[in-house]
Formats: sequence, structure tokens, C-alpha cells
Amino acid sequence: MTRSSSQSEQPHPAALPPFQTLLNSTNWGSFDTAFGTGEDLPAALTRLTDPDPVIRESALHDALGPVTHQNSIYEATVPVALYVAAILNHPAITADDDTPGIGTQHRSTLVQLLEWLGDTADDADDECVAAGERLFDGGFLDEYDAMRAFRDARPAIFSAVHPLLAHDKADVRHTALATAIPLIEHPLLTHHQADLADHARRLLATSTDQHHRDRALEALEAWGHDTSGLENASDIAAREHCARLRAPRTSWGGDWTGGGSYSDDPPF
Repeated sequence: MTRSSSQSEQPHPAALPPFQTLLNSTNWGSFDTAFGTGEDLPAALTRLTDPDPVIRESALHDALGPVTHQNSIYEATVPVALYVAAILNHPAITADDDTPGIGTQHRSTLVQLLEWLGDTADDADDECVAAGERLFDGGFLDEYDAMRAFRDARPAIFSAVHPLLAHDKADVRHTALATAIPLIEHPLLTHHQADLADHARRLLATSTDQHHRDRALEALEAWGHDTSGLENASDIAAREHCARLRAPRTSWGGDWTGGGSYSDDPPF
């Protein structure tokens, strides 16, 4: 577990500030990362909006890897996540969506940023907190300031993700849905469940992407919806395969949660 020192200057806005404000007003060197402090992050974050897709691709690793290394939340994770959310509508990012990406599986920068936000939200979701509470015998979030800070920032992040649920491209819409699902665990966002459930049903009616389908089905089940008529043969096979993998691990003890979807793969 990565514990934070007492950092009180980090904002937890109800609304998302402009990306340039976040970049310039954050004392990056005062926050920890997996490899030291965040003093080098501003340069990498700035490159995320470079017109050159090759430069953006390298910036994804340099800006995002140090703040979510080994699926941990660090002090610098929150300001980076807020910055990433704030640039989702940046012209360089939205223009990039009109051409194939050059990175993993040729995903656009927009899709990769959404995936990172969703993966990070997964690493701070209620299931992870519950597992931490069991492992550390209570008081998990009291000791893990960085994770608590990320969880507090979920409404601001969601405000940038939400408009992309109506994007004209299916891969963006579906990735935005997968990102939004863990974010709306925040008490201020749970009223979005009905809207996201509608998006999930539309995804299941059209998408063949197993990762996205898994996320949609898991969310609907967690929200109390009957998914029996929404599954296809691939969904059933994926669910049964996941159950076979989880069974022996569950017998090892109660600390392994097996959280996340059947096909989660971190992008970095």
C-alpha cells in the first residue's frame, strides 16, 4: 500500500478546472510517484496535447506510468487524473480521434486516456477498499490518503467523461462507459446508474468487444438488472472461464478479491 504524507494543498474540485490552470497551479514536485517526485510530470503532461501523435504516444508512458505503477495510487495520481480529464476535449485529442492511433492495438489517444482513467478508478473502487479494510483490519483509507483523494475527485473526473457517452464513434462511447462505471460509485454520482444502464444495454446490442461487454454485464448485474437475455455465447464462455480461474484462488483465502472484468489488461 502506498501511503501519503500530509499533503493539504491538492484541490478536490466539484467542477473540473481548465487543464492549463491545473498544470500551472499544482506544486508537482511536492507529490510522490512510483519513482520519486512529480517534478518531471509537467513536461510529460504537456506532450499529451502535442499535435504529433508519436510525441503523444511516448507521453502516455512518461506521464501516466509513474503515477499508477503496479496498480497503486500515489499522491501525484489525483492531479494527473484531473489533468487527463481536463484535456479529453482538447483539439489535439479530439482531432486525433479522426485517425488511427499508433499505440497498442492502434487505439487513439482519446481512447487510451479514457482507458487509463477507468483502470485507475478500478484500482480505487469500493471492492479494493473493502479488500484493504480486511487486509489492514480497518482504517485503510485513513492511512491511504492518496486513494481517498482520488475517490473524492471522482465527480470532477466524471464531469469530463460523461459527455463522451454520446460520442459519435462507438469505441469512444464504449470506453467512456467502461470508465464511468467505477466512477459512479461515488455517492454524488449513483443517480447516473439508470442512464449508464441504458448505455450498457445499447453496447450489448451492438459491440463484439469482450472487455466492454464484460464491463457492461458486470455493471448491470451489480445494479440489480437481469442480464440473462443480454448475454451471447462468448459472454457465457468468458463468465465460465473466469469462474474456473477464480475458484482455486478463492480457496487460498479471503484477501484475493478477483475484482475487475474478465479481461482486464492494464495499458501501461
